[in-house]
Amino acid sequence: MKQMPGNPVEPLPIPAEEPAPEEAPEPKAEVGVGPWEGSWPEGDHWDPELLADGDRRNVVDQYRYWKHDAIVADLDSKRHNFHIAIENWQHDLNIGTVVRTANAFLAKEVHIIGRRRWNRRGAMVTDRYQHVRHHSTVEDFVVWAQGEGLAIIGIDIFPDSVPLETYELPKDCVLVFGQEGPGLTPEVHEAALATLSIEQFGSTRSINAASAAAIAMHAWIRRHVFSQPV
Repeated sequence: MKQMPGNPVEPLPIPAEEPAPEEAPEPKAEVGVGPWEGSWPEGDHWDPELLADGDRRNVVDQYRYWKHDAIVADLDSKRHNFHIAIENWQHDLNIGTVVRTANAFLAKEVHIIGRRRWNRRGAMVTDRYQHVRHHSTVEDFVVWAQGEGLAIIGIDIFPDSVPLETYELPKDCVLVFGQEGPGLTPEVHEAALATLSIEQFGSTRSINAASAAAIAMHAWIRRHVFSQPV
């Protein structure tokens, strides 16, 4: 547009942008259940505080509103025959996850070999329902396992390891896992009845220690829980 002298052209006003509508925050999902509705149930295993205030714990529905000690006692009445042991020489961060998985598969006990302190974050409080025993040395652990009549089964990649997928896991055993990186120590390897490897089909040489533990525990469950004759 041509501008004439003395008659400036005023620029057109720029419309103001409308503010973007505020997004409503997503509602947080409530964990667990609220206070018990109706008449309270009878029985010594019920927790009056949980019945009154609600149960926000990470437990299955069967144990909602139960006292902690009552839950542990019920779990103790039906725990499986296998134990889990983890070497903890470098404060392995996978231990909490292994404990959580051991609780899910109802292992008899979890054993920490080496350092007593371990990272509980991955356990998600499941260690409150799972018996955890400490052994300061491999020798102490081996003496305990032999005294209990448990076969020591290592899970790691060694030249003499056999496939977990085809091995007949003993019913009474303790599955031992090394820490991330170094794996099982030579002392555990020597004490083990067998060391088992997990078949892999990709490019990596090994898998995460917590993942290996979950696979091995489930292999025991498939062998001794789901393969039993009806």
